[in-house]
Amino acid sequence: MASIPTFRVVEPASEAATLPQNLEAEIALLGALMIDNRLVEDVMMKLRSEHFAESLHGEVYDAILRLIDRKMAANPVTLRPLFETSQAMADMGGASYLAAMTQHSGALIAAKDFAQQIYDLALLRELIRVGREMAISAADTSTDVEPLKQIAEAEMALYKVAEAGEVSGAVKTFAQAATQSVTMATRAMQSGGKLSGLTTGLDALNTKLGGLQRSDLVVLAGRPAMGKTALATNISFSCAQRYLRDAADGIPKDKSSGAPVAFFSLEMSSDQLATRILAEQSSINSESLRKGEINQLEYDRMCRAARDLNDLPFFIDDTPALSIAALRTRARRLKRQRDIGLIVVDYLQLLQGSSRAMNENRVQEISEITRGLKTLAKELEVPVLALSQLSRAVEAREDKRPQLSDLRESGTIEQDADIVLFVYRDEYYHSLKQPDIEDKDKHDKWMEKAVKISGLAEVIVAKQRHGSTGTVPLTFHKSTTKFADRALDEYYPEQRD
Repeated sequence: MASIPTFRVVEPASEAATLPQNLEAEIALLGALMIDNRLVEDVMMKLRSEHFAESLHGEVYDAILRLIDRKMAANPVTLRPLFETSQAMADMGGASYLAAMTQHSGALIAAKDFAQQIYDLALLRELIRVGREMAISAADTSTDVEPLKQIAEAEMALYKVAEAGEVSGAVKTFAQAATQSVTMATRAMQSGGKLSGLTTGLDALNTKLGGLQRSDLVVLAGRPAMGKTALATNISFSCAQRYLRDAADGIPKDKSSGAPVAFFSLEMSSDQLATRILAEQSSINSESLRKGEINQLEYDRMCRAARDLNDLPFFIDDTPALSIAALRTRARRLKRQRDIGLIVVDYLQLLQGSSRAMNENRVQEISEITRGLKTLAKELEVPVLALSQLSRAVEAREDKRPQLSDLRESGTIEQDADIVLFVYRDEYYHSLKQPDIEDKDKHDKWMEKAVKISGLAEVIVAKQRHGSTGTVPLTFHKSTTKFADRALDEYYPEQRD
C-alpha cells in the first residue's frame, strides 16, 4: 500500500513566501474517489474545492460531487466531457491526466487521511495569508492608524480560520438555508409548538418569541428599578440549566433548547450576580442573603443550591469599561473554548467604542457598539441579549409604558436590533403616587389598586422581525428578583392596542 505522501512545498513564481501543499495527496485522493464513489461520503462534509492547492484539482473534486449527486458514476470516462474545453486540463496532458489519477489504488485505504492532510494544509495556507495581510496593514501608515481596530480585525480573521478553514464568508445556497429552517421548525414542533430557539425559562415569552434565535440581537430595555437585569439573569440561568438537563437526558447539543452562557456584567460584580442567582434558586430574600441575615435552615438551603450549580455552564466576565472590540475578542475566545450559545451584555451604554468614535460623539459611538453586537451575533451564530437604558422621556408621560422612541442615545439601537423588549412594572410607579393617609377615600382606592397590581410585570415586545409585537404578562417576585409566568386568574389590566 502506498504510504501517505510527505509535505511538498512548491516554489511559487511570485516573490511571496513558499506555501505548504501536497499535490501528490490531492491526486491520490481524487483517484480514490473515482475508483470508489462511496468514499465521497467520508470526506465531503469537511473538504471543499477551495481546500485544494491546485485549482484544477478543486474543479475535478467539484465535478465528482456533481455527478454523484445526480446518481451518476464519477470516473475518468464520465468526467472527460466536462473538461474537454479546459485549458488547465490540457496543460496537464488532457483526459489521460484523469486516468493517471486512478493508478494509485493503494490510496483507497488512506483516503480519509489524505483528505485531513489536504484540509490541514489549506488552514496553514490561509493562516499565512492572514499573517501577511496583518503585517501589510500594520506597516501601512499612509492612512489613519487605528491599532485597536486592526487587532480586532486580526482576531476576527484568526477566529474564522480556526472555525471554518477560510477567512471569507461562505455563501449558502437556498437549499442549505432551507435545511436550517426545517430543522428550526422541527425543534419548535417537538417542543409543543412554542420553542424553536433557546429557552427563556418563561413559557409565555417562549410562546411569543419562539425562544432566542441564533444570530439575533435582542435588546432588553427599561427604566431603573424595572428589573431588566433580573430578567436577563433569569433567562441566562434558565438557558444554562436547560443545557445541563438536556445533556443529562442524552439530548444532543444541536437539539437542546439550552446552551452555555457568557454574561458580560459591566455594572454588577460577579459575586453580586451569583448572589442573585443563589437567592432565586434557594428562595431566600436577596437583600437578607447579601446582609447575612439568614438562619441556619436558609444557609443550608443556599449551600445546597450552590453545590447543585457547580457544573452550571455560566461564565461571568465583570471587567468594567470594556470596549466593543475587547468584548468581541473575549466572546470569540469563549466560543472557541467553552462553546457558548448565548451572550448577555449588561448593559450596552457602559460599553466603549473605538477611540476614534469616542472623539466624535456619543450617538456615533452607540451606533458602532450596536453594529458590533449584531455582527458578533451573526459571526458566532448565537443570540446576543443586550440590556439598554431608556431616556427620561418616559417619566414625563402619564402612561409610563416605554416606546421605541424612548431608547436612549441612538435610533440605531432600534434599527440594528432584531427584537426589542421593554420591562414594565406598574407597581413601581403606583407606589410613587401614594396619597396622604389622612385622605381615607383616596388612600383606600390607592391601596386597593396596589394590592391588585402587586407583583405584576409586563414584557412589551415592541419590535420583532420574526413575528408579531404585543405584551407578555409575567409575575415578579421582588424578594428573590425572580420573574415567573403569570397564573391565569391573576389581575391583568386592560391594554390598548
